[in-house]
Amino acid sequence: MIFIQLIFAHLLGDFILQPDSWVAEKEGKKLKSGYLYLHALIHTILSFILLWNTELWWIALTIGISHLMIDAAKLSFQTVKNKKGWFFFDQALHFLVIAGVSLYCQEFNFEFLRNKELLKIVAGAIFLTSPASVFIRILLSSWTPVPETAGNIQTESLSNAGKYIGILERLLVFTFIMVNHWEGVGFMVAAKSVFRFSDLAQAKQRKLTEYVLIGTLLSFGMAVLTGILIK
Repeated sequence: MIFIQLIFAHLLGDFILQPDSWVAEKEGKKLKSGYLYLHALIHTILSFILLWNTELWWIALTIGISHLMIDAAKLSFQTVKNKKGWFFFDQALHFLVIAGVSLYCQEFNFEFLRNKELLKIVAGAIFLTSPASVFIRILLSSWTPVPETAGNIQTESLSNAGKYIGILERLLVFTFIMVNHWEGVGFMVAAKSVFRFSDLAQAKQRKLTEYVLIGTLLSFGMAVLTGILIK
């Protein structure tokens, strides 16, 4: 089933292999940005590589062209106010294109990779890295904790530490579910609560505490849901 291969290529191209600097330039220059066209080319190449069948070059080309058109529409019409909505609409359109191509190809019974179960697990793990971080950031963009004076509380942290902590915790939760050790998920929740929320209690910032709590629940929820869907 080529659906998994194409989703795999999409996750790699849209999140893993697209730096934030490319996104910023595309949003600034819109259709004049060279990264827009390079991004579409990367999707075409990734789709071709993962399909690994020269007879299916038209699928990779279809994915690349449709990706370019969808991204161009998003850049042309999105504003600061509707940016969140356009992000999810953009991802939904890409998903529909991949689903449509996959449904069409099923009539010919193409089978490119034998170990589909392994591929699904890898695709799920990739989704829980940068893609899931982007989804959580977009979902939380409506709530930004107001900085409050925390007295002498030390609030400095490592650069991007929160992002990588989230990725690691999601991957660990996903691993526990894949090996049928749900008790490990409970251990992760307890450990996160002890280390994270003790610091927030000292800072006495209710809005920040609620913000982190929502983000944590979204992070764990995505990992659990992804694990259940893969299983």
